[in-house]
Amino acid sequence: MTRRGFLRLAALAGGAMAAPRASALLAALPPGPQLTPAQSRAFRAWMVRIVRDQLRRGPSPRWQHRDCAGLVRFAVTEALSPHDARWMRANGMRGDARLPPELDLSPGQAQLRNRWVQTGGTVGHFVTALALVQHNSRPLGRDINGAQPGDLLFYDHGDAQHLMVWMGASVAYHTGTTTLEDNGLRGVGIRQLMNWKDTRWQPAVDNPNFAGVYRLSFLS
Repeated sequence: MTRRGFLRLAALAGGAMAAPRASALLAALPPGPQLTPAQSRAFRAWMVRIVRDQLRRGPSPRWQHRDCAGLVRFAVTEALSPHDARWMRANGMRGDARLPPELDLSPGQAQLRNRWVQTGGTVGHFVTALALVQHNSRPLGRDINGAQPGDLLFYDHGDAQHLMVWMGASVAYHTGTTTLEDNGLRGVGIRQLMNWKDTRWQPAVDNPNFAGVYRLSFLS
């Protein structure tokens, strides 16, 4: 991504031109179904639960392309899945009474699974971190106080982009590197992150590498 591209994202996230540019970006997206407020709340709860399960148990064998964007794609797809007995068994959640309510998606809403708008306007199962925020999310600004569970923190370092999932009082992410000793998953409290020694990762308005908070487009 060029520096000009980053500055455009930063303006989208928190500059004076944020509103009209965000509207133009969303207008360019192919029309798709939206979740109702109740469905959006259930989706957020499922997404956070699924991400937490990856942190606790380790990556699911069904999760491929293990990087920061891959974590988001996997969690979104699983949150939008029908959470029937087969799904529960596959995810080790059978008999858990603390699970979120079901989303009860319509046939049209169910098509949101694996429906990522890619650069160039095509739709498919894969999307990069950059295209995920540019074409599948809407910017909320650079103040993390407006973030809700399931929202995304987007960072741009010029030659690389990175996503974190807002969990409420913490964030979760994948480093993009996996070894036999390290699955790459991290969970960090927001206070710790705000005081991170490497200031490039602090979600602060004065951090030029922090482009802002983004919300998935299909959420109410």
